[in-house]
Amino acid sequence: MCAAQSGWNRNIRFGIRIGIGIDTTADFGFDCESDPDTDAGPALPPEAFTGEDPIDKKKMPFIEWEACHLGFPGLTGIPIKQRGRSMKRTVLTIGVVCIMSLVLPPSRHAAEMGKFSYDDFSEPKQCGICHGDIYREWQQSLMSQAFTHPWDDVEYFKLALPHALKLEKVSEVKAGCIGCHAPVAFLAGDIPPQLPAAGTRANESVSCDICHGITGSTEEVPFNASYVINPGKVKYGSRKDSEPQFHQVEYSGYTGSPELCANCHDERSPFGAWVKETYREWKAGPYGKEGVRCQDCHMHYAPGKAAGMGKERPDIAHHVFHGPHFNQKLKGSVDLALYADSAEAKRGSKVVIRAVLHNGKAGHYVPSGSTEERMLWLEVEAVDGKGNAKRIPVDRKGFPGEEFTIADSQAFAYQAMGEIMEIPGYRGVSRDGRVPDGSRIFRRPYFDPEGRMTICQWYTAKNTDIDYRIGPRETKVETYTWTVPDAFPPQTATIKANLYFSLVPSSVGEFLKLPPDEYEARPVNSATLELNIK
Repeated sequence: MCAAQSGWNRNIRFGIRIGIGIDTTADFGFDCESDPDTDAGPALPPEAFTGEDPIDKKKMPFIEWEACHLGFPGLTGIPIKQRGRSMKRTVLTIGVVCIMSLVLPPSRHAAEMGKFSYDDFSEPKQCGICHGDIYREWQQSLMSQAFTHPWDDVEYFKLALPHALKLEKVSEVKAGCIGCHAPVAFLAGDIPPQLPAAGTRANESVSCDICHGITGSTEEVPFNASYVINPGKVKYGSRKDSEPQFHQVEYSGYTGSPELCANCHDERSPFGAWVKETYREWKAGPYGKEGVRCQDCHMHYAPGKAAGMGKERPDIAHHVFHGPHFNQKLKGSVDLALYADSAEAKRGSKVVIRAVLHNGKAGHYVPSGSTEERMLWLEVEAVDGKGNAKRIPVDRKGFPGEEFTIADSQAFAYQAMGEIMEIPGYRGVSRDGRVPDGSRIFRRPYFDPEGRMTICQWYTAKNTDIDYRIGPRETKVETYTWTVPDAFPPQTATIKANLYFSLVPSSVGEFLKLPPDEYEARPVNSATLELNIK
């Protein structure tokens, strides 16, 4: 079995020379496809590898190794000895994976860091000369802000990067985050890139040449920047009859496929936890089975031209990529209705109210993506004729871990933030922020190695015990038992339900001094019900 079959990158070819003692050596070589004496890869500085990596020569002085070509994700370009010296070689057909695991750690970044230079990629503004409308749409999308967006900026430079420099277990996120948030910087080896304020090309975020340069993935089911990219004069697209003047075009079915999106929208932490699964959620759900693609919902198709001098077409893809950051996409994404067990109630009696929520529009769970920080919650209240409102807490269902899905102002979490930022005595912040006590929260909590709830997805050890989100075409029913106060006036009572979403818990946003629109409560839907109180 070629080692690539167990999750390693394809086309693996290299040799290892292990020195034992002073003069004795043992040579090992194994080859899936080609002769190591004929291939050599580019070099990266040794300081790119730190900590307990087996190739750290300070920690393992007896290992002298020679690499002809490393096809592993993110490891192409390990310092190598150049051609000119033959190596004894044994072709291994059994136990390759075992030997590889002893020699090199598995990398999670299939895109090859440092393989290219910035000059290999066109700047988006160059594309905008001909593709003006598409360029302006991209400029207003989150794709153009994946590196500069305030939360992404803070999360990387205040949390992920410092943590990667302190803790070897998560050291890969130093480059890994950039593989998707600033791919051109990653591919150019600009790791870590400078802050967005420096105005480097990392600020291009996910640019035109990235999506139109990707030709596939090293993984059967893509994740963690596993894309294969071929930048240059040839751009890849989903048209077979394009005739551009400035560059060449080659048809690629991959460009319009959900698998393209999966390269960055599915992610596994260094601890093996799946911390983003939007593609996998879609694939396992009804939309994936029906062939409704990510692009069908997040890119609009309408008549127009892809370029100023291009053909008029009935189905130009608009590069808006709307998602939960855009209120117009968020509103109405989950249906909401209210019902009561009776249209009338006496003072002092109990009324059972049912809130029915249906995800009929999203092809994945809601929330999806970075669900360690995203929250969807339902607030229910009874309002009298004078406008006085009384919160009604959700009835408990009794499932394991339910306490994490009901807002509690006394619950604290996210302690790892303070440890990373070296704040003495840090006890965390409010787990649920400003969400009113008793509200039902539709979330998937993530837990760090110490069992504490975390927003640091790279520090997530477990997140499978509790998942109370709403799946595609799933309906959830929540009940609220309201005891009508004896003092309630004999009139009509209005039951109001409001469904909200936030990108980040308000407590985290305030602690990290994010702009308020990063953690504000965004309306998703609302419903009302009137009861006659006697």
